[in-house]
Amino acid sequence: METQSASVPASSSIRKPLPIAEFIMLMALLTSLVALAIDAMLPALDTIGADLNSQSSQQTYLIISIFFAGMALGQLFFGPFADARGRRLTILVGLIIFLLGTLICFMATSMEMLLAGRVVQAFGVSGPRIATMALIRDLYVGDKMARVMSFITVIFILMPMIAPLIGQIVMKVAGWRHIFSVFAIVCVISGIWFFARQGETLPRAKRLKFNWHQFFRSVLWLIKHPVVMGASVGMGTIFGAFLAYLSGSQTIFQSIYNTGELFPLLFATLAFAIGAASLFNGLMVVKLGMVKLVSYALVLTLLFSLVLVIEAFVFAGKPPLLLFVSTMFIGFFFIGILFGNLNSLAMQPVGHIAGVGAAFIGSFTSLLSVPIAVFINQYLSTSITPIALGFLGFGLLTYLSVRYAIKALRKEAHQA
Repeated sequence: METQSASVPASSSIRKPLPIAEFIMLMALLTSLVALAIDAMLPALDTIGADLNSQSSQQTYLIISIFFAGMALGQLFFGPFADARGRRLTILVGLIIFLLGTLICFMATSMEMLLAGRVVQAFGVSGPRIATMALIRDLYVGDKMARVMSFITVIFILMPMIAPLIGQIVMKVAGWRHIFSVFAIVCVISGIWFFARQGETLPRAKRLKFNWHQFFRSVLWLIKHPVVMGASVGMGTIFGAFLAYLSGSQTIFQSIYNTGELFPLLFATLAFAIGAASLFNGLMVVKLGMVKLVSYALVLTLLFSLVLVIEAFVFAGKPPLLLFVSTMFIGFFFIGILFGNLNSLAMQPVGHIAGVGAAFIGSFTSLLSVPIAVFINQYLSTSITPIALGFLGFGLLTYLSVRYAIKALRKEAHQA
């Protein structure tokens, strides 16, 4: 097997590069903490809500959606922190905070305490997420980075597919609190593996001292940039609709469709559509170009949303399960293509402030998506109609904002 080929300046904590296979597995494990912490909770939502006397199903849905709010805050903190203090310290601090949040959730005696723990968890997990992406950029560029990221993505895709099954098994064997025990075990294993094997990739000489004035200047520039904001608003609105499905998936499959133990399998099937879209995008983006793929996916996502709304109204809010899953699978494939490209579209103009740009875009889209999901979920009870209307309404906003971004991008290219 080949080893990491990028040269890294000497530093006391820099070690011999890892074999590429081990490096990919390690990075995939660290980044998959996010998916594990979200998707493993899904089968337990109703049980947790009942045990902790949740005030409503909407409050229970917050177990998922509030996680993204915590990540939004965490990314804003850990983005500059990783550039100023290095990748290893960022991952260490993030994992410790994640463990603290996991302990709070494990010991929770009320929904409010659990939700507070989820925010702490999410804030912490942003550290390894941000730092691993930065670490990969330190070591690889261009085609080599794309190749490494594609392999990491393939492994990362597996987590949303198996995490609900893990959560369901743990809940049956040991109770829902021990789902958090699994999080802690994975966190500790990945941390020990990382610090035993992977050295620092950002030498002290290349670290950037944090400057509030420059940070706010950069954020103001990002807010004023039509490509950045158009793509970011588009990403936030479509992810908001998707997050409403994600946080309400147990209600959809176990309450509305009464699928019982089939829930993890059905969830994995739809998660596979997102994964397949990621692989397809990786193969086709070089041939067709990011803008063309996004343009196609925008139209097809709107078409999927319209079909889902029609199905919802024709079948009084409950289309046949096979029809619903089939429609969602096709739609999620198109949405997966958007997920694969909108972040790249938003990042395209921000090469000179990539760290702050990535943190701002990630935080902004998360903060936008959470209230959208909460708004849609407050109507979710006995019908999939709110989910369908959410995809259509916010899909239309995505279409308009991303078309605006693409138009601005083409104008900039023409002027250049």
